[in-house]
Amino acid sequence: MNETANDRASAPRAFRPKLAFYKANAKGSGCAMKMELHPAHGQTDGSIMVTLANQMTIGDRRGPNPTFPHFDWENAICVKLDFSDLSKMLQVFRGECESIEEGRGLVHRSPKGLTYIKLAHQVDPIPGYTLEVKRCAGEGRHDQRAFMPIAPYEALGLTAAIEDSLGVICFGMPMVIERDTSAYRQAVKEQRDASAA
Repeated sequence: MNETANDRASAPRAFRPKLAFYKANAKGSGCAMKMELHPAHGQTDGSIMVTLANQMTIGDRRGPNPTFPHFDWENAICVKLDFSDLSKMLQVFRGECESIEEGRGLVHRSPKGLTYIKLAHQVDPIPGYTLEVKRCAGEGRHDQRAFMPIAPYEALGLTAAIEDSLGVICFGMPMVIERDTSAYRQAVKEQRDASAA
């Protein structure tokens, strides 16, 4: 059977949108960040998954065939930020404090090792914010580090996006429960008609 455009439009979409920032630089020490919203459901709390990948190549945009920088997504660092983590980040973005936990940052423990997440406001050399994620893998494995500068205008947008997502992170996606209200509407109409008579 052939699928029509209407069938495709009405089918539920099986994708999860991501907010992405790409910060390549000429030294090759840039970073890319993707943020993905995971709503709460059942007995599972919601979160925002943040994936950071370091820059691999510099790229060259000159000439007829430009090459763009590439990022090391295969060795990316992925962290799960829950309600309390995001609330602490919002405090920094709103100017309520200069850094998370007075510079100590967040510490996540997982089978992959310890992950340190630091977000701080900075004035020099460039005003904005810095997000640093470091994973200490333990004995016999190498540590990973990603550093993402965040401009003030990006922080403003991130603040709005995080704030708007907190309801979904806490309570999940609202479900529309269809109810047959025709009996109620009929009873109200009969009461109106009776009082009018």
